[in-house]
Amino acid sequence: MSPELGRLCSLLRSVAEAEIMPRFRHAATRSKADGSLVTEADLATQQRVCDELGRIWPEIPVLGEEMTPAAQQRLIANADVGVWCLDPLDGTSNYAYGFPYFCISLALLRGDKPVLGCIVDPVHDECFCAERGRGAFCDGEPLRLPSGRTELRECLAIVDLKRLPKEDLPSMGGQSPFCSQRNLGSIALDWCWLAAGRIQLYLHGGQKLWDYAAGRLIASEAGAMSRLFARSGGPAAEGLSLEPRMAIAAENEALFERLLEWWSGLPHGDG
Repeated sequence: MSPELGRLCSLLRSVAEAEIMPRFRHAATRSKADGSLVTEADLATQQRVCDELGRIWPEIPVLGEEMTPAAQQRLIANADVGVWCLDPLDGTSNYAYGFPYFCISLALLRGDKPVLGCIVDPVHDECFCAERGRGAFCDGEPLRLPSGRTELRECLAIVDLKRLPKEDLPSMGGQSPFCSQRNLGSIALDWCWLAAGRIQLYLHGGQKLWDYAAGRLIASEAGAMSRLFARSGGPAAEGLSLEPRMAIAAENEALFERLLEWWSGLPHGDG
């Protein structure tokens, strides 16, 4: 693990200790225009991370979830020179209701892809991180997924039921080909749990850039296969965008191809 990744892990851990955990279970909460929740911990964490990154890497701007869409789009347009992509508290609803599954997620974007990713789970005191082409790690230990599993029925899946089209939901019940499935509520941590081998399959109907930028890189560097789509049943979609993306992923290529084949056979309505 590179010194730069170690520095990012230390930074995010210290911010989580100072801004997130002291407010856990009693954070002030309000609804945003889109109906999602935001807490004082989201805002304080974003400000603290931005301040710390600006002190260490003043030449690299920060794209945060709690910024305006116009500001976010301006930063994406200039990502060739590098931009941090921050979700200060992924799993805000979990956090607000006292469910212990949330994290800070940070990625460094260059060109049209993330090159560094760091995610801290302060409840379990775990730091997942990766550097493109150099592997993924959890608390400094390398992550490498097994390649031998090939049957969907042998797998535990995380499936986001909330954002999948209603036409697909019957297939997510008793007809699904998985051993069992969960829906835990933090996209970035979902990707990390895939990277750590705690789940083997992943389906999510709509995640934003700051949700998946770091986590998908970590899962990929651990050996997972994944693909993003513009919508359910729609075309594959890579590159940087503020539009929600559907994600399909598995711990190895054989499982990914089986999962994709099964998913492609569903009706999906009009997408």
